[in-house]
Amino acid sequence: MGDREGASRPVAVVTGASQGLGLALAEALARDGWRLVIDARRGGRLEAAAARLAAQTTVVAVPGDVANPVHRAMLAGAAADLGPVGLVVNNASTLGASPLPSLSDIEAAVLQRIFEVNVIAPLSLLQALGTSLAPEATIVNITSDAGVESYEGWGGYGASKAALEHASRVLAAERPDLRVLVVDPGDMRTEMHQDAFPGEDISDRPGPEASVPGIMALIDGGRPSGRYRARDVMAPSAQP
Repeated sequence: MGDREGASRPVAVVTGASQGLGLALAEALARDGWRLVIDARRGGRLEAAAARLAAQTTVVAVPGDVANPVHRAMLAGAAADLGPVGLVVNNASTLGASPLPSLSDIEAAVLQRIFEVNVIAPLSLLQALGTSLAPEATIVNITSDAGVESYEGWGGYGASKAALEHASRVLAAERPDLRVLVVDPGDMRTEMHQDAFPGEDISDRPGPEASVPGIMALIDGGRPSGRYRARDVMAPSAQP
């Protein structure tokens, strides 16, 4: 790992990193020289992901629910132990229920859980990190087209992503010292997307790795705070 070894390497926190987009992005960050603090609810999957990542970088895995304030404090503590945090990827999300209920039928407890994970947790994690955030740190909040389009059954999840997007815009206005990127990765062949369409064949969707080059280009590039679609962003190596 050359002269980027040890404490000189930047630190990133990635939530929901045991599979899907979170793991694919964590692997790209590891290759790019970031030390990682990762989390997920399923400890076994997280442990397996950490073992893969450890072959490339320093990685600290903290199993738990990002909606739990004690868990967020543990994440923040692990990140502070590594050094200033230059990147936070708020990737962990929940649909709330499968199959997706209509707004007429969604239970209040399910709706509350969606907002706790998808809106409150990302903002609260940033609060928990506090002074551990490096000057001009980058925040990547993963969103969805469901946050700007109206799809039947996606009311709870979509409303949470719309709330996250607006909160991100306000955060960018309040914290000009941070770069706040709201990123729509597009449709992906993931477990969560399969849960949204139980029993259906989603093999035509691209894997999450298709969204990673665009997200990495945003992280590494100089684009300002704002909303981006990952697959509309061209990686530097692909530019003419």
